[in-house]
Amino acid sequence: MKVLLVNGSPHPGGCTRTALNEVASILNECGVETQIKNVGNATVRGCAACHHCARTGRCVFDDVVNELIDIAPTIDGLIVGSPVYYSGPNGALCAIMDRFFYAASSKLAFKPAAAVVSARRAGTTASLERLNQYFLINNMPVVPSQYWNMVHGYSPEQVRKDKEGMQIMRTLGRNMAWMLKCIEAGHEAGVDLPLHEPHVRTNFIND
Repeated sequence: MKVLLVNGSPHPGGCTRTALNEVASILNECGVETQIKNVGNATVRGCAACHHCARTGRCVFDDVVNELIDIAPTIDGLIVGSPVYYSGPNGALCAIMDRFFYAASSKLAFKPAAAVVSARRAGTTASLERLNQYFLINNMPVVPSQYWNMVHGYSPEQVRKDKEGMQIMRTLGRNMAWMLKCIEAGHEAGVDLPLHEPHVRTNFIND
């Protein structure tokens, strides 16, 4: 089993990475392989709605998004971390997630996922809400913790002093490992993925 942890902070060793490292350490203790991918300082473009990915499976902009698309089939779970900017996630991360999920949705569906956010003070719940929408629209079970998945601090040292925040990260790691093992046990017992109807798309205004 393998979990990809996406670090959406432009500081590869900063507060968000500190939180993700805590989750990853517990996952490793539980026998789950982890990979942390730093994407927050990538130069990226927003989705152009060109539908190139629908035809080819890859984004027309050949950057970190295509790297994530290549990784997607190899993982069993996903955790996305971001600092809080104006009560929202890093804009570069949102651009990446828009394109990543549009191009690789079928490769991510039914894989457990969670968001983690880091802030000096506030804006965390709004940022979590924004990131969780990617999972909720794509049939991905959202992994809980004992509180909302957030840490507080202005530096990695301060984040490590956030004892509750660090405990939340450890609980998230254990819950992710537990869910992955339950899914694996279900597969071995012959429990199939849910059968889904073809998508019905209804506009708000119809003739």
